[in-house]
This record gives sequence, structure tokens and C-alpha cells, in this order.
Amino acid sequence: MDVTATVWTLLPPIIAIALALITKEVYSSLMIGILSGALLYTGFHPLKAVETTFTIMGSKLGDNINICIFLVLLGILVSLITKSGASRAYGEWAVKTIRSRRGASFATSFLGMFIFVDDYFNCLTVGTVMRPVTDKYSISRAKLAYIIDATAAPVCIIAPISSWAAAVGSSLPESSTLDGFSLFLKTIPLNLYALLTLAFLIWLMAADFDFGPMKKYELAHKDDDLSLIEETHVVAGSGKVYDLILPISVLIVLCIAGMLYTGGILDGANVVEAFANCDSSTALVLGSFFTLLFTFVLYIPRKVLSFGQFCEAFTEGFKAMVPAILILTLAWTLSGVCRDEYLNIGGFVSSVVNAESTIGMFMPAVFFLIALGLAFATGTSWGTFSILIPIAIAVFGDAPSTMLVMTVAACLSGAVCGDHISPISDTTILASAGAQCNHIDHVSTQMPYALMIAAMSFVGFLVGGVTGNGILALGVGAVLLVLTIAVITARQKKKA
Repeated sequence: MDVTATVWTLLPPIIAIALALITKEVYSSLMIGILSGALLYTGFHPLKAVETTFTIMGSKLGDNINICIFLVLLGILVSLITKSGASRAYGEWAVKTIRSRRGASFATSFLGMFIFVDDYFNCLTVGTVMRPVTDKYSISRAKLAYIIDATAAPVCIIAPISSWAAAVGSSLPESSTLDGFSLFLKTIPLNLYALLTLAFLIWLMAADFDFGPMKKYELAHKDDDLSLIEETHVVAGSGKVYDLILPISVLIVLCIAGMLYTGGILDGANVVEAFANCDSSTALVLGSFFTLLFTFVLYIPRKVLSFGQFCEAFTEGFKAMVPAILILTLAWTLSGVCRDEYLNIGGFVSSVVNAESTIGMFMPAVFFLIALGLAFATGTSWGTFSILIPIAIAVFGDAPSTMLVMTVAACLSGAVCGDHISPISDTTILASAGAQCNHIDHVSTQMPYALMIAAMSFVGFLVGGVTGNGILALGVGAVLLVLTIAVITARQKKKA
């Protein structure tokens, strides 16, 4: 039975996600999902299924090896900063400077918004820098992971200069005459999920309020959810606050410089072209490697760490990133078995969308739901909009009409939302790693918030599609957010 591009292609990610949420064992759940997909593809031939699994895994690991290298180098940098005593010094300084939970939350989100060039870099760097501060104010790791995740992809998807902007521009068909960067700019004010998520996060932090699983987790874990990395290392150095700030600042500057370099800035490209054509994973590796060299020069001559202690951080940093690398590898493999070379889940989605393309005014809302489901099932937002944007252009033509822009914005919104609620999403995994939070705890506490914003976004896209007015779509979403906040606040006051 040929199951390629049929409804059966949805089974492997559904199995993996359901098992992960039920058992809270993400490794075995992902592996079972992968093997079920390989069995479907090979006609239930066990040996060929296992061979296919590791063929895909090897290919995906090779394609994404720079991300793994970046994680290892960043883990080493985190270990060095911790061993130097700089994390402790920064935590002591931050407690004196940041005097409330609200202040710690806002400082975390502002740093996340500042690092807008890449979501991978965002998740890990913000967690590394802010984890000691949020620990001091008893902000649970689940809440920290949510703040990180809510200011990673949502910020990147509305930032004109980011790896995400480049990915969106490259998703247009080769035959299209549209300018990818211009189309991306037009989607920014219509990207309802990203904008509403950021507004909702600001309210949560200002009100210092939570509800649902997040509230229960905060109450249950805020006193014992201690730092994992800091507990595993003996602080050996007498580092100062600038021994943390300087390496992180250099890392940011060098990673941005690496993106410009890989995008051809030295070959005559302007800044926008360089960011659009950059190889972000290579840039992150280059930036983190040269940051390690800088850290060596910063620490060793001043005897903040001995040479032996510096070398010890290499194995310790690698060990700290093994769980994230393993989950990413399995998530990439599951995504691979669903790609067009194998089960072709994208082909199935394409056929469903094309069959319903005559209902033009409902397309933004329909594309939003499909993008959400596809990103949730595959764990990749980039793969989701690379599949759906060409379909949207085929439906509405090669002119930047309001409906096309709104539908593309709906694709991007749905992709980010699906990414947020999927246990197998790479950015969600990295947000958990950056916060040193149990991955399933992060997913289960973030999901109600994300789904609530998704419902508002869906209604907004539905109204916008029917009226043909994108600004009205944003207005409806904003009104729904205000009303929801008012209802939640009233209920909280009534309980109090």
C-alpha cells in the first residue's frame, strides 16, 4: 500500500507527539514516531525501515551539523563563564540592580527582543545570561522558557533583518516575479500571532500573573526549580560582571558579523542583501568559535581560570548540550521522514489546500490552521511556510494583492504558533535547553497561552479575509486580546 501524500502521513508525528505528552519521555516517543513513519514508507519491512531511519538521520545530522557545533561551542562558553565565577558575580549584581520579579521578567524579554537576528542564538543566549537572575527571584524555569520562546520566533518573524526574513524570501517559487523581501515587509503588520503574543507577554509580565498549568507549575516549582548548570560545576574563578558581559556582547557582535560575511558583505552586497543571503548556521559557528578565542585571552592572562580549568570546560560544555542535540537529531529525523522524498506530508497538505482554493475569502484563516497543524506535526516552521507560500502564490497570483499578503502572513503566523506548541520543534527544544527546563513541562505550560492567542489570530484572519481588510484583521485580534485580558483579570479579582 502506497501511503505517500495521503492522510496516513500524519500518523508518525501524531504518534510521536501523543506519546511525548502522555509519557513525558521525549526520546523514546520521537524514536517510535520515526520508526512508525519508516515502516509506513517501506511497506512494513522491519530491516528496510531501520535502514531508512538511520539513512535519514545521517542525512539530517549532516545538513544541520553546524547547529550542533554551535550548541557545543555555546555550551563550552557557558561552562567557562560559570567556572570563572562571572555568572555568580552577575547574579549578585543583577539582584542589587533588578529589584523585582517584574524587572527580571522584563529584562529577559528585552534581551530576547534585542537579539532578533536568529531564534537559535536567541533561545540559548538569553537563557544563559538571565537564568541566574530569574532563579534569584523564584521565576520558574517553565516561565523563563516561555519568555524566551515568546521573544524568539515571534520577534524574528517580524524583524526585517533576520535569518527568518531570509528564509521567507527564499520560499518564493523560482518563477515568481515578486520581491521576497518586499513581500515579507508587507506581512509584518498582519502577522497576528507574533504581534498578539508579544502584547500578551508584556501584559503577563506587567501584571506578574499566570493561569492554567503555568500557574500551577509556578506555585509548585518556584522554590525548588534550581539552576542545573551551576550545581554541576564548582566555581573556580573570581570573575567579575564584565567577564560575563564581554563574552556575550562579543558573541552577539561576531555572530551578526558572521551573517554579514557569509551573505557577501565583503563581495559588494549591501546590508539587506547580506542578511537575505547569509548562512546563519555557519555564521553562528564562526561567531562562537572566535568568541571562545576572545574568552581565552580575557581569562587566562588575568588568571581568572587556569589553562587546565579552561580545557575542562570543553567536556563539561559538551555534556551539558547532549540532551538538546539528541532531541534535535530525533526531531530532524522525524521531520525528514515526513518530507517529500519519503511520506510527503507536504504533498498531502498541498492537495487538500488546492482542492479548496476556490473559497478565496476564507483562505487566510484556512492557511493559518493548515500552517499551524503542519508546523505542529513536523516541528519545523521554515519547512511549513516553504510548502505553503508557493501554494498561496499559486492561488492568488503573482501580484502583491491584499489577500496574498494576508494569506502569506497567515502562513507565517500559523507556522510560528505550530512551532510553539509542538514538542518536536527545534526552537521549542532550544528554549527548554536555554532555560534548563524539562522539555515537556515547557510545552505543556506554554500550550494554553499559545492556543489562546491562536484562537484570536484565527478570528482576525477570518474577518480580514471576508472583508479584504488586513488592518481590520489586526484590529479584531487586538480587541479580542483586550477583552480576554479583561475577563481573566475580572475572574482573578472575583476569586481573590
